[in-house]
Amino acid sequence: MRNEVRQALAVCALATVALIVPTAADAQAPAAGDSMIVVEKPNYVTIPLEMMVNKPVAEVWKRIGGYCAIAEWLQIPAGCKMLSGQEGEVGSVRSVATEVLVAKTEYSYTYTQPVRAGRPYNLYHGTLEARAASPTTTRLLYTLIYDNSMLPDDAARQKDRASRTATFTRALQNMKTLAEGGTLPPPPAPATPPPAAR
Repeated sequence: MRNEVRQALAVCALATVALIVPTAADAQAPAAGDSMIVVEKPNYVTIPLEMMVNKPVAEVWKRIGGYCAIAEWLQIPAGCKMLSGQEGEVGSVRSVATEVLVAKTEYSYTYTQPVRAGRPYNLYHGTLEARAASPTTTRLLYTLIYDNSMLPDDAARQKDRASRTATFTRALQNMKTLAEGGTLPPPPAPATPPPAAR
């Protein structure tokens, strides 16, 4: 009788495993016409930036930490609006590069830019964090990570990194100004192309 019970239990266990573990036949093949551009040898780079602010962390975050506050401190002329979800809610999407909020804490959030058809995905993510340095001061940290392997050469990669560093250093300075009660200077003029040769 015991052997029959053991055999029955073994058969049930095997049947359960068969239901849970998918086989190769169960894997869904991509639909015809679907294409995804995969980067064969990604080169992930990070740009860590920080700025001290002379205000307590809660005050700093209240002033600059809203998900669509990016329009003010990055001085985006088109502004920012929520395309889906609620302001500050994980999974919400803002109009700035259709960025998706993927994580948040009391004084931080992380966002990503989505995959776009016909373009290599560079895994771009940004994290903005306010960290108490003392009861009256705050460290603002902004970290970017992305794959720059699709740029043509080292010169282009260095130029891209320098441009992003300058843009987000200016953004941190603007956050500091706003959090400390100041007003922002006018945004920098867009770069103008050199005059055409005649």
